[in-house]
Amino acid sequence: MNIVVLVKQVPDSGSERRLDPSDNTVARATADNVINEMDEYAIEEALTVKEAAGGEVTVLTVGPDTATDAIRKALSMGADKAVHVSDPAIHGACAVQTSAILAAALGRLDYDLVLCGAESTDGQVSVMPALLAERLGIAQLSGARKLTVQGSVVRVERQTDGGFWQLEASLPAIVSTWDTINEPRYPSFKGIMAAKKKPVQTLTLADLGIEASAVGLGTATSQVLDFAGRPPKGQGVKVSDEGDGADKLVDYLVSQKIV
Repeated sequence: MNIVVLVKQVPDSGSERRLDPSDNTVARATADNVINEMDEYAIEEALTVKEAAGGEVTVLTVGPDTATDAIRKALSMGADKAVHVSDPAIHGACAVQTSAILAAALGRLDYDLVLCGAESTDGQVSVMPALLAERLGIAQLSGARKLTVQGSVVRVERQTDGGFWQLEASLPAIVSTWDTINEPRYPSFKGIMAAKKKPVQTLTLADLGIEASAVGLGTATSQVLDFAGRPPKGQGVKVSDEGDGADKLVDYLVSQKIV
């Protein structure tokens, strides 16, 4: 069973995140960058499947040179090897462009199952599994809270408002996972040391046969046109109760269109 896990390095959601005013993209150079939290659940699930069925787990990421930190975290958890697509022309690429890059990279790999987190904490568009399924011509099973592989079939449970759905597809397939599927393991000291010796292949757009002009901010399908910081907190409104406090409160809520 050959499993590929898609990972992304993102600004830590627990710290302040900013946009670069020069081009309105995420200011990653000055951010506290970490592996996308949702991707850790996908890594854990890949390792669980590998432990049950054997095989190999490959980590695949698209990002700048600093994304090697996210790769090492995945390798220290137990992944076997990694592929890192890094090229200056990728800066500002949209989800559609990124899916084309990932699809080209996956085309060079031998995989039965592709796993990824349900969303990234910086973009939160949750479209990558669908985009890749369309490009690769494979099935997509999204939002998994449980995953099992039996022979050439993968089955998942997807949480819904009214319960859950049971879905299945033939391999190869791509599955996105929620944070309810497992509890990611912590890298051990042995795992951290072993990660330093695991192979990491670096690819450029040219290696994948993709023209630099086809990706990046200049030709992205979506862009941030403008942004502004959060306005300062205004002074509150004080309601004095002179026997009619309830009426004044209701009048204020109505004026603010709250009720």
